Amino acid sequence: MRDYSHMGIIEFMGTETKPLIWVASTRKNLKAMPEDVQDVFGYALHLAQAGKKHPDAKPLRGFGSAGVLEVVEDNAGSTYRAVYTVRLANAVYVLHCFQKKSKQGIATPKADMDVIRERLKAAEMHSRGEQS
Repeated sequence: MRDYSHMGIIEFMGTETKPLIWVASTRKNLKAMPEDVQDVFGYALHLAQAGKKHPDAKPLRGFGSAGVLEVVEDNAGSTYRAVYTVRLANAVYVLHCFQKKSKQGIATPKADMDVIRERLKAAEMHSRGEQS
């Protein structure tokens, strides 16, 4: 750590964060959610950028590792989900933000899982510098 406090600057080494990349409509979808939900998801994404994990972030089943995470938040009788990946070295990619419509079960609906898989492939291509 370099201390330039006499100039009002303190530099911490190792505190750099990864960039956050929004895939498709994820940012717009998050902004349409209730403010309390946005706060929880925003904090989870901030922690991911810093290489940390939100206490409520859990690996999403079907992706083979903890590289694809999901945060679930209930608000006013509705359930909201944010899915992101930390498996790519250069950035945190936000893959899907949505309100779960199904009233049965806690599983992520197949249509949403398909969207997540498609967007993960796009994120992997983007990370390698390829065009989709």
